[in-house]
Amino acid sequence: MYGLRDLGIDFELYPEQHCIKAPELLRDGGVSEDIIHGVVSHGYGITVDVEPEHEMEKVLFAADELTGLIWAAALMRPSKSTKDMELKSLKKKYKSKGFAAGCSREVIERGAGQLGWDLEKLLTLTLAAMSATEDTIKEEMENM
Repeated sequence: MYGLRDLGIDFELYPEQHCIKAPELLRDGGVSEDIIHGVVSHGYGITVDVEPEHEMEKVLFAADELTGLIWAAALMRPSKSTKDMELKSLKKKYKSKGFAAGCSREVIERGAGQLGWDLEKLLTLTLAAMSATEDTIKEEMENM
């Protein structure tokens, strides 16, 4: 199975159109339609009109913007890590309009709403997931 970068779909290559280019590129890579829907739906209401339907798609939509904000907050820490970040610290950064201004709070909150979660639950679960997988992700990035 190809990764999204292998198929040329990452955000850095197509910042405004990665969800628009994705279906064709994913189909060419042999990816199934249900996975294509899940990938594309994370841009719902931003660049595409493909609505997240399944819980996995809603989680992807909700977490996509938020992970950028959390990682930006981690990079501001002396440890440069999410593993020692407390929810209180994340909430403070989240409330600061000037911090990670490119990460839409409106999209994050809409994602929480689609899941039927309050914002604190989304922040808590996303921070915990990032913290738990940080070492693995760093290792994989080093091996690219």
